[in-house]
Amino acid sequence: MKKVLIIYAHPTEHKSRVNKHLVGALSDVRNVTVNNLYERYPDFYIDVKYEQGLLLKHDVIIWHHPFYWYSAPSLLKEWFDLVLEHGFAYGREGNALEGKIALNCITTGGSESTYETGGLNRFRVSDFLLPFDQSANLCKMKYLEPFVIHGVHLLSDKEIMEYTTKYRTLIDSLAK
Repeated sequence: MKKVLIIYAHPTEHKSRVNKHLVGALSDVRNVTVNNLYERYPDFYIDVKYEQGLLLKHDVIIWHHPFYWYSAPSLLKEWFDLVLEHGFAYGREGNALEGKIALNCITTGGSESTYETGGLNRFRVSDFLLPFDQSANLCKMKYLEPFVIHGVHLLSDKEIMEYTTKYRTLIDSLAK
């Protein structure tokens, strides 16, 4: 079985209905590690060697976060800047992540129709995630389509549970 690492970054998790359910549903899944960055690094001082060690031990990396201003929360950006360093993740000697699978799991406040060409946000979610795609590519990882949940503020409890089940199914399939 493959090992799955969820790099979870939500600065206001206490306000989140959806992300708490998604992450909570993984607590009993074998070979899944949830690395809660805001819990681990409230001071933003990232332990680079620890984080790199986690990456080395896992086969699938999921960047799980709410969609903040068309990107990720600041601590996840800091994680990218520090952890995926030259000589480790990319460059002539940087092959540590080669062949690993990567993807985003994101939640948005806007409906799916707002993330279409010509919609309110003018672009598709996948367009906004191109820096993640390119980062994975630079690190010689295989980037998969993101798992996206739109309009989280309007979801019923039943819909949240349906998405939670879909996420758990995705994680199970990636771990095979």
